[in-house]
Amino acid sequence: MNIHGVRAIYKFEMNRAFRTWMQSLIAPVLSTSLYFIVFGSAIGSRMGDIGGVSYGAYIIPGLLMLSLLSESISNSAFGIYMPKWSGTIYELLSAPVNWVEVLLGYVGAAATKSLIVGVLILSTARFFVPYEVAHPVWMVGFLILTAITFCLFGFIIGLWADSFQKLQIIPLLVITPLTFLGGAFYSINMLPPLWQKVSLFNPVVYLISGLRWAFYGQADVNIGASVGMTLMFMAACLAVVWWVFKTGHRIRR
Repeated sequence: MNIHGVRAIYKFEMNRAFRTWMQSLIAPVLSTSLYFIVFGSAIGSRMGDIGGVSYGAYIIPGLLMLSLLSESISNSAFGIYMPKWSGTIYELLSAPVNWVEVLLGYVGAAATKSLIVGVLILSTARFFVPYEVAHPVWMVGFLILTAITFCLFGFIIGLWADSFQKLQIIPLLVITPLTFLGGAFYSINMLPPLWQKVSLFNPVVYLISGLRWAFYGQADVNIGASVGMTLMFMAACLAVVWWVFKTGHRIRR
């Protein structure tokens, strides 16, 4: 394992994030704060509890997951796309690092940035609604697992994209709608029976449900299913990245 190579990639990516800290850290927190103001304070004050949890507190896991998914994908995708765009990807490919070490550097940095944003959002939520975490160890573990998994997915998007516009297609047109329809602002048990079954085909439902269980001990789907779905998606992403580096698809032109 080339530790020096991994550390160099990781430090470079982290330094890039801190050079643009307004966009990387402050912007997501401000956006989430607006959700808390509109849904938590304005609308939440007019709604009753859901499962014994106030509406403002109930939406915290959904908003946290929305930000975590978006940041994980965009951080990782942009990180690997920039070397492709500038042509420095060939220097990376000729360096004494293998695909695992490249992945550790880029995905590790992207996951770290996403988790920092997650911590800032949790801290910001304290200013709007009181909340308690029933299973803090599980919450931290699930956040790390989700961040790593979707940073891997973002890494694949960055390898696939051949323009800056394509970097935003999946997050904006797929991930964000799936998150809004995945129970971020409601429990899927509130839906008619048919739509409850349809919602189970939305993978984000399992992510939000797992995180909500960590917060309040209640979930729309079995917690084992949430972990299993996340691990399966991570394994699929790892297989795709391995294949891309083995074949050079979308890397060598």
